[in-house]
Amino acid sequence: MSGTDKLTNKIEEVSGKGKQAVGEQTGDRDLQAEGQKEESKSNLKQAGENLKDAFKK
Repeated sequence: MSGTDKLTNKIEEVSGKGKQAVGEQTGDRDLQAEGQKEESKSNLKQAGENLKDAFKK
């Protein structure tokens, strides 16, 4: 996995966590759900990239 992909996935994960936190504090369930979705999507991408890396070795 390239450094750019890792950075992009990490930024997306942190952004998702931030949205979740803001959603929790403001009571905005839609924003909270959006954050959870974004974080999950990022984690799934990272897992896929790690799997690809494992097969390349």
